Amino acid sequence: MNFATFILTIIAIVMAFISLRRGKTVLAKGLDISWQTFKRTAVLMLLAFSIVGFINVLSPQELVRDLIGPGSGLSGLIVGEATGMLLPGGPYVVFPLIASLYEAGAGIGPTLAVVTSWASLALLSVSFELPFLGWRFSGLRLLLGLAVPLLVGIAGHFLFGP
Repeated sequence: MNFATFILTIIAIVMAFISLRRGKTVLAKGLDISWQTFKRTAVLMLLAFSIVGFINVLSPQELVRDLIGPGSGLSGLIVGEATGMLLPGGPYVVFPLIASLYEAGAGIGPTLAVVTSWASLALLSVSFELPFLGWRFSGLRLLLGLAVPLLVGIAGHFLFGP
């Protein structure tokens, strides 16, 4: 059990205890919502973890190192940023994928660019953003945000790389 799992276990136990103190129906409702959430995401998580496993087995480590490895320079940061923009899904899908790239030989700078780009520039989020905020806002946010993953990747490379 790692530290994050330990902390989440403690939080879940404390919340279950608080729910029980408010009544068995509150505890039962919390457990039911938890189960329903699990059922909705279990297949997605299984598929994402399967993809991660296959990426680890099938990805040519030389190609990963050439494209986004520690010595890939600015082109590796740009490939990392583009990769992050195109990654679909939530954190439980994306982070295992990014971890498998990192384990396959991606450098710290390009990996940071992937994470930062996914978090701030994911193109799938634009489809949700446009109806509410419009083209002008979305375009401006994307344009101004393009530099951020590159800067984070450069800083990470110089502070913690190669």
